[in-house]
Amino acid sequence: MSEQSCFHCGLTIPKNEEINFDEKKFCCNGCKTVYEIFSLHDLTCYYDFEKSPGATPQDIQGKYDFLDNEAILSKILEFQEGNTAIVSLNIPHIHCSSCIWILENLNKIQSGISSSQVNFPEKRVRITFNSDLVSLKAIANLLSSIGYEPYISLENYETGKDSIDRSLTYKLGVAFFCFGNIMLLSFPEYFEIKEFWLDNYKPFFRILIFILALPSFLYSASGYYVSAYKSIKSRMLNIDIPIALGIIVMFVRSSFDIFMNYGSGFFDSLTGLVFFMLLGKMFQIKTYSFLSFERDFKSYFPIAVTRINPDASEESVPIYDILKGNRLLIRNQELIPVDGILISESAEIDYSFVTGEAVPITKKSGDKVFAGGKQIGKVVEMEVLHSVSQSYLTQLWSNEIFQKKIFQKHKTITDAISRYFTPILLLIAFGGFGYWIFMDANTAFNVFTAVLIVACPCALALTAPFTFGNILRIMGKQKMYLKNALVIEQLAKVDTIVFDKTGTITTNKKSNILYEGNVLSDEDYVLIKNVLRGSNHPLSRMLYDFLPDTKRLIIDDFQEITGKGIRASLANRTIKIGSAEFVESPISDSSEIEKTGLHIRIDNVYYGKFAFQNQYREGLEKLFLTLSKDYQIKVLSGDNDGEKTNLERILPKNTELIFNQKPEQKLEFIKKLQENGQNVMMVGDGLNDAGALAQSNVGISISENVNVFSPACDAILAANEFSRLNYFLKLSKKSIVIIKMSFILSLLYNIVGLSFAITGNLLPLVAAIIMPLSTITIVSFVTLMSNYFSKSNLKRL
Repeated sequence: MSEQSCFHCGLTIPKNEEINFDEKKFCCNGCKTVYEIFSLHDLTCYYDFEKSPGATPQDIQGKYDFLDNEAILSKILEFQEGNTAIVSLNIPHIHCSSCIWILENLNKIQSGISSSQVNFPEKRVRITFNSDLVSLKAIANLLSSIGYEPYISLENYETGKDSIDRSLTYKLGVAFFCFGNIMLLSFPEYFEIKEFWLDNYKPFFRILIFILALPSFLYSASGYYVSAYKSIKSRMLNIDIPIALGIIVMFVRSSFDIFMNYGSGFFDSLTGLVFFMLLGKMFQIKTYSFLSFERDFKSYFPIAVTRINPDASEESVPIYDILKGNRLLIRNQELIPVDGILISESAEIDYSFVTGEAVPITKKSGDKVFAGGKQIGKVVEMEVLHSVSQSYLTQLWSNEIFQKKIFQKHKTITDAISRYFTPILLLIAFGGFGYWIFMDANTAFNVFTAVLIVACPCALALTAPFTFGNILRIMGKQKMYLKNALVIEQLAKVDTIVFDKTGTITTNKKSNILYEGNVLSDEDYVLIKNVLRGSNHPLSRMLYDFLPDTKRLIIDDFQEITGKGIRASLANRTIKIGSAEFVESPISDSSEIEKTGLHIRIDNVYYGKFAFQNQYREGLEKLFLTLSKDYQIKVLSGDNDGEKTNLERILPKNTELIFNQKPEQKLEFIKKLQENGQNVMMVGDGLNDAGALAQSNVGISISENVNVFSPACDAILAANEFSRLNYFLKLSKKSIVIIKMSFILSLLYNIVGLSFAITGNLLPLVAAIIMPLSTITIVSFVTLMSNYFSKSNLKRL
């Protein structure tokens, strides 16, 4: 009777112990239960991804009881507000597409889980759940019951460090030991020395070489066998298949030579091959981790937060200068950069950055507020519990909730090439072997192995990630911060640029402000200053900085209506600041209305307005002139056309100017351009134009000195680098050129390498040394070229 394998996990079922259910055989009740769970929730297509993809469920009775402890739970949870909680769990068993699929469909199995996202490279799953409906302990038990037991180490959570996987280092060490010793023992064979003792002990040395080769073959190279097996099992051909095949062929051939006394075989080449392959892999991993470190911790967002000093003065400081115990001032629409305790009486916090749900949560004095929340309404104060985690803010910004569909559908050229690379390579290898076997068996095996090893797609695969990674780093150092590498490709395709006016092409750092209207008393100035303190609108910030310092008042009610103005109550008085329409201005003279300004109404009495003579950003005229040569330029403004004459004088003649645009009209304008087939880049301040930034192909938010940026934007540009916008666009186009150049270089390498290998002029060991060298060459090439283009473009500006 043939052996039966479990339908769920694939393990062999012991005789007379099989469990039959739904016309399928299972090795234990655990696997049967998992299948029942999937069947019950209509998730049996899990088994379509791969045959027997599941893991055997573990008996974990009582293992996660410690998760009932609130003190422990607070350390493990990433976010907890009301009944919404987020946890990031390490799942060691994640290994294929079926794992990703089932873990991202946990909400269909367990009520209370709203979403789950898998980070495949790190083998982690980030779960958002309702803590009133399901506990973390129940989630851990559920994961274990379906074969995905989470690894929860309290030590890791307390120190903030994950355990380091050193298996590759150990394999590399073993491979080096075997390679070095086999080379040493093979010296007499190399030089064919005829000496009595060497000839007598030659069989002994050969057996010793065979024994030394086993750890390298069985342990060091095991990763290639596992990867190749999984690839074949899932009916997908990856590059590890020809590598594993080449290693096995060399081992079998060398063993045959030794035991038939034909020679010492190729064990020196085999162990050298494994060593150099692992060395190349180690190099790739180290380079990737370096780029990740650069991205997460050194490329800080150009955002700041207002810190209140002990002397009650306020200063704008970079978020990474914030320390535990600092007191922060958070205005309307500002992001809370750190966990802290609310000091003010109450606050409305929008956690859509974290959860995707834009339902404000009311917090009272003394309550804990989490990083990533957005303050809505009147200005509040908070005390910092611990310093900012920049990587956490990066993670929030890159949350899939805010990813654009055009990015989600993206497929790289590497994906297309990898589908055909391995089949073609195997065809060439077997063709070369078939040709040479009739002439010289030794050459045939060499050709077969060398072809499989030398034609490495690593250079092709690394081209785009390393180019984009380096460009991200270069741009980050120059204060242009991109959400991810795909933004670079979108920047390169842009043909139309739409600019917001206020706060984007104008600066809130300096402006000529004049008051026109009825005389304001000192008390009125105190009211206006205190109301403006809570706003982040560019005009509000300009007027706030313009007015003299006054005493602080407690605001009872604060409402900022996008595109209109502010309505507030304080000191038993009501005040409205904003557009003429919003404050119901009685002025009918159109020439008066056509000036950019903030109108004032206090206790239902209209006083007048603060008129702004806008100061445009330095280098604006030159920037627009340069951009107009390659792009269509358009300027949208929510203000009236009072600045039209000035703008027409400054900007190129073909620049389209559109005024009196509400936020929803800006969005519709972008949409119409896209319907006409244009790739649109929107440049705004992230406040009144969040919808337009989200709709555009690329949305760039200009950051002045406030902690405001929209999850809708794809890039954040420091305001003082605005005049270099054309430089960043040129650099993104050059990055595509670099990728194409390195693709050609990689293909040339493979063509030259294969031509030497198939003609029998390339030994397998030399091929193994050349392969990581090709990777180093490509990485060096894209790094040097991206640095060269970044500097050459800079000189031209």
